[in-house]
Amino acid sequence: MKFVEITKKTNIDFIGFRGKMLVLSLILVLLGVVGFVMVSIGKANLSVDFTGGTQLQVKFASQVSIGDLRKALINGGIDDVQIQEISGTQDFFIKTKFSDTEKEKIHDKLNAILSSEFKGTGFQILGSNMVGSTVGNQLKKNAIIALAVSLACIVIYIAWRFTFVFGVAATIATFHDVLALLGIFYVLHMEMNILFITALLTIAGYSLTDTVVVFDRIRENMAKMKSKADLGDVINRSINEVLSRTLITSLTTLIAIGAILFLGGKVLFDFSFALFIGVFIGTYSSIFVASPLIFMWRQKVR
Repeated sequence: MKFVEITKKTNIDFIGFRGKMLVLSLILVLLGVVGFVMVSIGKANLSVDFTGGTQLQVKFASQVSIGDLRKALINGGIDDVQIQEISGTQDFFIKTKFSDTEKEKIHDKLNAILSSEFKGTGFQILGSNMVGSTVGNQLKKNAIIALAVSLACIVIYIAWRFTFVFGVAATIATFHDVLALLGIFYVLHMEMNILFITALLTIAGYSLTDTVVVFDRIRENMAKMKSKADLGDVINRSINEVLSRTLITSLTTLIAIGAILFLGGKVLFDFSFALFIGVFIGTYSSIFVASPLIFMWRQKVR
């Protein structure tokens, strides 16, 4: 059977690059640790989901799109906002980071913006309430627990399917991906919300899948080449053999995510951007992090 190949047969010394790639990975992980600390103390760009704020319910008598409403609020100076449309109605929930003491201020400001931008739509503000920071703190705690449980399951699965060394390498690589993406978002000052946590878990799964493919080929070649080559040659050959498959998988995934990134609008931009960057990181880590870790572990043991 013939399959599409982006690259022909290659003979790249991936293990030879491990020193330089280790430096890059350490930088990414360091940024991630800084980002994690800042998220923990509430200094990062966290959404209302995590920080708390004010939620208002607005009702329109005539047709208004969520895109027009968002544009009007941004033009009016309320750019840090989440909007949710109630299906089948012309009601919208608007969440902002304004605190309870500023509720009247945001109420008046929103009323002025809507009066100016949506004349004749018969709008009314039905009510407002405070979204407490306690709920946000609980969401942060649950998000950390979800990530920790996921990574623990990865160790168990890989250790069962391969060996303990492979499990540890896969887990470190997955930690690397999560921290790298977190660090990039922190440096770019992009908003971290519930969808961002979803993206982190998605990328962790994507990276694991790619890593398992490489590990499968390493295990096969270790059995075939046991007496003929050292571990570095086995790993290099294995990665080169699956390189075309890895690149095609990443490319097709990026095409799909790219469509969401450029055509999905502002609501999905941060989520799709996280996935887009995460695919690059996940592909990189399966080649330059997970596999070299096995090599370095075995060399140290010897």
